Amino acid sequence: MRWNLRLTAANKGIWKASELQRSLAEHGLVISAGKMSGLWSGQPVSLKLEYLDVICVVLGCEIGDLLIPEPDKVPRPGEETVQQAAVAAAGPPVVPRRRDGRSLPPM
Repeated sequence: MRWNLRLTAANKGIWKASELQRSLAEHGLVISAGKMSGLWSGQPVSLKLEYLDVICVVLGCEIGDLLIPEPDKVPRPGEETVQQAAVAAAGPPVVPRRRDGRSLPPM
């Protein structure tokens, strides 16, 4: 999922996190400056469902405007993930060796 709060807010003419924070407070949702900053500039790790209701009312949007599905990022059985493909492409790890061929001790 991709969090799309800033673009949704911008489409409603809200350009600053503080503007949205004020509007949310007017609707009974008081959010700290730190939490608002996280909602505005990042992707929240957790968010109460009732918060989503208030955000949608304030922005006049649907939940699908805030949460954009990204099904292509979901690994499918039998398919390599991007990370697995990168590791495979890099080949085996390089083990530092001394001039006499013996391995160096781990750091």
